[in-house]
Amino acid sequence: MINLQEVIETNKMIEQENLDVRTITMGISLLDCADNDLTVTCEKIYKKITTLACDLVKTGEDISKEFGIPIVNKRISVTPISLVGSACCRTPGDYVQIAKTLDKAAKEVGVNFLGGYSAIVSKGMTKSDELLIRSIPMALACTTYICSSINVGSTKTGINMDAVRLMGDIIKQTAEATKEVDSLGCAKLVVLCNAPDDNPFMAGAFHGVSEADAIINVGVSGPGVVKYALEQIPDANFELLCETIKRTAFKITRVGQLVAQEASRRLGIPFGIIDLSLAPTPAVGDSVADILKCIGVEHPGAPGTTAALALLNDQVKKGGVMASSYVGGLSGAFIPVSEDQGMIDAVEVGALTLEKLEAMTCVCSVGLDMIAIPGDTPATTIAGIIADESAIGVVNQKTTAVRIIPVIGKTVGDTVEFGGLLGYAPIMPVNTFSSQRFVDRGGRIPAPIHSFKN
Repeated sequence: MINLQEVIETNKMIEQENLDVRTITMGISLLDCADNDLTVTCEKIYKKITTLACDLVKTGEDISKEFGIPIVNKRISVTPISLVGSACCRTPGDYVQIAKTLDKAAKEVGVNFLGGYSAIVSKGMTKSDELLIRSIPMALACTTYICSSINVGSTKTGINMDAVRLMGDIIKQTAEATKEVDSLGCAKLVVLCNAPDDNPFMAGAFHGVSEADAIINVGVSGPGVVKYALEQIPDANFELLCETIKRTAFKITRVGQLVAQEASRRLGIPFGIIDLSLAPTPAVGDSVADILKCIGVEHPGAPGTTAALALLNDQVKKGGVMASSYVGGLSGAFIPVSEDQGMIDAVEVGALTLEKLEAMTCVCSVGLDMIAIPGDTPATTIAGIIADESAIGVVNQKTTAVRIIPVIGKTVGDTVEFGGLLGYAPIMPVNTFSSQRFVDRGGRIPAPIHSFKN
């Protein structure tokens, strides 16, 4: 039970410190929608989503009003579509038809995003997987709500370099296909390694095949709450610093647990997990970068940044797992550049580079996230960046990701405006030396020796 003191503290966190429930995400299995006929498959998909999720948005809004807790997004994740469409899709255009159906269903139920236009190709690609991947630029250009993710590696299987090389091309093609809106399609496309089955955050959310027919996952975010708590102890030693972060994460997770259980009860769908991720927004005071500055670095990117981020991530997880029996997803600290005003400031003053961000991804929750780069960056260079990030994930047995946006027509010194939660970003310089011979080799980088744990 949540006592009166916790209620008072929660109200203060909401009113003064930017605490919110970032998302209620309903996961829906579409495996039973598969059919040999594309039209029938699309009809089944539309019917199942609009039936199960018809009350999702209203329920989220009702809980928000009754409990006084802001719930920013209501989202849906579905079974990786390369599995659902494998029997009926013969061309990339066939998959685009499914994308349009998903988009229509998302609009009908009123959600912010729908994730799961995805393929899991960490060891190899089926013909269906490849068709879906090649359809991504077209699909993201003609839809509004769809998010896409491709898992190209895992600690158990290694890295599928054929998929990595292909994704370099696909990201470039997506940028071109959406260049009229500053290559916005790439902001809804992420390349993952060790992707979790139960992630409620976009663009990497999909409903894993190990999940139930439908599930409710909740993502909670509170960088402003952690920042405020640390501002009260500016000169504390590391022991007190860690204890403060851990206690704050516990309180934030309790809010998510309350919302998740209530949403599950009202919708009649089982509760899955709480994802406690410090996911920033462009709002002032809602920044992971500002937390790092409170810990003691002048700007993210300064020496000590990676250690500070590792400390933050670990304490967030420790506090979260004490507050809920079902903590999952990514749970930790996100470091998206465009969505975090403090990160943007660090890039603009020259403190934070792409290489330092890569080092930080060794200890954060995800990876290189919402980074705008010059539009003329070669596809092979993008593939090299994906390979590097996947290697970090494989060796460290953690989820890593690349959501990178080559903005067509823009170069270093320019700024791109995405709007809303996606924010804005300065175009970051990219190492111009070539990785083409490396990424063109083809095949698969084997799993590391520590993957053999039978």
